[in-house]
Amino acid sequence: QLQLVESGGGLVQPGGSLRLSCAASGFTLDYYAIGWFRQAPGKERERVSCITGSDYIADYLDSVKGRFTISKDNAKNTVYLQMNSLKPEDAAVYYCATTDSAWCSKSVADFTSWGQGTQVTVSS
Repeated sequence: QLQLVESGGGLVQPGGSLRLSCAASGFTLDYYAIGWFRQAPGKERERVSCITGSDYIADYLDSVKGRFTISKDNAKNTVYLQMNSLKPEDAAVYYCATTDSAWCSKSVADFTSWGQGTQVTVSS
């Protein structure tokens, strides 16, 4: 059974850093794309970043480019989201998800398997 579990969220001051982890089980990340999403209260879920299966091609939401980095460790079957220079507007519940294919999609609806989410709070 395909499962994703996020961790690494927490409270951080503006300008600080966090690294989120998305541990996969039941499938091998070599063949699946993983996306990171976030949802703040009262807002729609938005796609933050995605990395493809075997090609490791990554893309980012414009507002996080240069601050966030997505990476993958196939040996640990885990995808990471390194978040630097955090801003209050980055606060949200962060989720990882897969399209059940090797390719990323721009549409949230194409991501069919989701983790439970991890809370990120950015506040002084």
